[in-house]
Amino acid sequence: MNKITAIFLIFSSFCFAQQNQEIEKTVRNLFLGMKNADPELVKTAFAENAILQTITKDGTIKSDNIQEFIATVSKFKQGDLDERITIDAIHTDGSLASVFTPYSFYLKGKLSHCGANSFQLVKQNNEWKIQYIIDTRRKENCKEIK
Repeated sequence: MNKITAIFLIFSSFCFAQQNQEIEKTVRNLFLGMKNADPELVKTAFAENAILQTITKDGTIKSDNIQEFIATVSKFKQGDLDERITIDAIHTDGSLASVFTPYSFYLKGKLSHCGANSFQLVKQNNEWKIQYIIDTRRKENCKEIK
């Protein structure tokens, strides 16, 4: 019985790690698309009716249009938009995933601001897509992320 349990645990760990890699790839493709000024890559990261929001300094929620965000990416040169993240946690349940990432955002090589992103992803047609992002933004106490 111990061999069967061990095999199950190894298989489960492998599947879990592979799923996390797929989720992480979707998130990283968003930022790779931004850095490469590639609106098509950015677009592939999002679900059809995705939501993009920011918590302002006074605590209100500001919503941004995803299509406008994607269009803005194309107005920059490659390397101008560089959001560096650290993935702190990935949680999943079936077709739902939650990812938390502290970040530092560089605009044309200069640190602009930092904060944290909270992503909600959904698995659609065997692909993970970002359904919802909410972030914080601040200019103080920013740590550089390599």
